Amino acid sequence: MTPVTDAADLLDDLAARGLLQDSTDRDALAARLSQAPITLYCGFDPTADSLHVGNLLGLLALRRFQDAGHHPLALVGGATGMVGDPSGRSDERNLLDADTLAANVAAITAQIGRVLGPEGGWELVDNAAWTAGVGLLEFLRDVGKHVTVNHMVAKESVKARMQGEHGISYTEFSYMLLQANDYWWLHADRGCELQVGGSDQWGNITAGIDLVRRRSAAVVHGLTWPLLLRSDGTKFGKSAAGESIWLAPERTSPYRFFQYWMQADDADVERLLLQLTLVPVAEVHALAAQHAEAPGKRLAQRRLAAEVTALVHGDAAAADAEVASGVLFGAPLEAVSEGVLAGLAGEVPTVDVPRAVLVAGVDVVDLLVTAGLAASKGEARRAVGQGGAYVNNQRHGGDAPVGLGELLFDRYLLVRRGRRDYALVRVAA
Repeated sequence: MTPVTDAADLLDDLAARGLLQDSTDRDALAARLSQAPITLYCGFDPTADSLHVGNLLGLLALRRFQDAGHHPLALVGGATGMVGDPSGRSDERNLLDADTLAANVAAITAQIGRVLGPEGGWELVDNAAWTAGVGLLEFLRDVGKHVTVNHMVAKESVKARMQGEHGISYTEFSYMLLQANDYWWLHADRGCELQVGGSDQWGNITAGIDLVRRRSAAVVHGLTWPLLLRSDGTKFGKSAAGESIWLAPERTSPYRFFQYWMQADDADVERLLLQLTLVPVAEVHALAAQHAEAPGKRLAQRRLAAEVTALVHGDAAAADAEVASGVLFGAPLEAVSEGVLAGLAGEVPTVDVPRAVLVAGVDVVDLLVTAGLAASKGEARRAVGQGGAYVNNQRHGGDAPVGLGELLFDRYLLVRRGRRDYALVRVAA
């Protein structure tokens, strides 16, 4: 992507992508951006050992500003993570112990680096560095006295929790003060003049802007984008089975991550390409038009999956995930690597068999049963008779046994029944 260097172009690009919801005076922000590179920050609380797809908007916001020549700070909340932001929640988070929090910070730092690149253009900061040693009386004097309770309880997330069954603890109620103090500290120490975040952070962001104004008599800025929602209004971030989609490959494999975006609804895919990739706006619109002419080819979903997976997991992992996806849609296996097949072992049912079974040769009927693709030999015979049995994506008529010669990389057989029921047969190395 060609970097956006003009301030108006950068803000216009964000608007064209649907990434501008609330902001302080836009003209004033554009004027400041045009003067010189600006330092901005976005926060990520380490409440788990991985970020999730909702965090991609924040990571890519920092990336877009970085590509335009500005200096992003990625803040990990080593302090605020111990408290928990009440925004968007109906109950209180469990408080984390110091060891768990430290492990989470280390894990998400690596994920931030994969999207933003090596540190230098951007910088990691941890609010525990300037918060952990602050005494209660000092905090109340320097921060608390500048923020009214009236302003705090007017925040929608706080009002909702106060009206709920369990209310809100003073701990979570104080989160806004901690985040406001982050902005003040980053402004005073690093010259930070812009905080960005999701629309649910607007109350926290404006609290920080006001604190900077009261304590430093300085003008700073804020910008938010809409939350990542599907066209039906539900949140993105969970699979059809209700599992969260994480950025850590140990939690959500690159293959499953790729498939998640391949399954995006046609009504959502253009917006997702705009908001979750660096593909230029004009190119996205052209691709959407091409997709509309032949939606069955899923061209837009394929580009979306490839782009987002590459951003999060790297080009090599994205390429392997795309090949694996093709394999499970019937593509020929000539160009498939051993690594792709090994990776499929975690994605489709896998059964291990002794090498001796293949030395003697195994009937495809028995192979379907062994692979768990048929409950009985009778059921397997019907599948074979109906042309629904495949070995290595080639239809098998049952006229010859399957032996060592069919093994891929001398270890794997990809067995399929019908269009979508796969199993991987693996023999001892």
